[in-house]
Amino acid sequence: MKKAILTIIIGIATFAFAHAQKFAYVDVDYILKSVPEYDIAQTKLDDLSAQWQKELEEKFAEIDKLYKAYQADAVLLPEDIKKQREDEIVKKEKEAKDLQKQRFGNEGDLFKKRQELVKPIQDKVSDAISQISSKGGYAIIFDKSSSLTMVYVDPKYDISDQVLEQMGYRGGNKK
Repeated sequence: MKKAILTIIIGIATFAFAHAQKFAYVDVDYILKSVPEYDIAQTKLDDLSAQWQKELEEKFAEIDKLYKAYQADAVLLPEDIKKQREDEIVKKEKEAKDLQKQRFGNEGDLFKKRQELVKPIQDKVSDAISQISSKGGYAIIFDKSSSLTMVYVDPKYDISDQVLEQMGYRGGNKK
């Protein structure tokens, strides 16, 4: 009997504790799109990416041109010249692939530039969320725009505009 009563009391206490928690959510995509610095950073990244992509396309076009010329001349070339031209093509392909990796790889130039331009803005958003969370007594704040599946959200728990205001931007465009 005592065990059953203790279990019921623990169950009620757990239920009461669970309902005492405050939850909210933010839409980080909406927040970032509302920050002018983010648009500027994204435009810079897009411009750099396009510039580097064009540079790579030119290198691969040059390699393609060399390869086609080699194919056209291969029948008439002596073996040592064939080998020399093959080596040149292989070397240029390796250089182009290395450049592609340097620019667009996991730790490449684009990644580093994104860290340089976007990370401070993301940190500012994170700090604002932390401050609002502390002030508002929120136990958990979800990001609606992440891969977290949210089947239904009540707009009254959306604090995205509060985050923008905390960051010094005017909120209120979302609802």
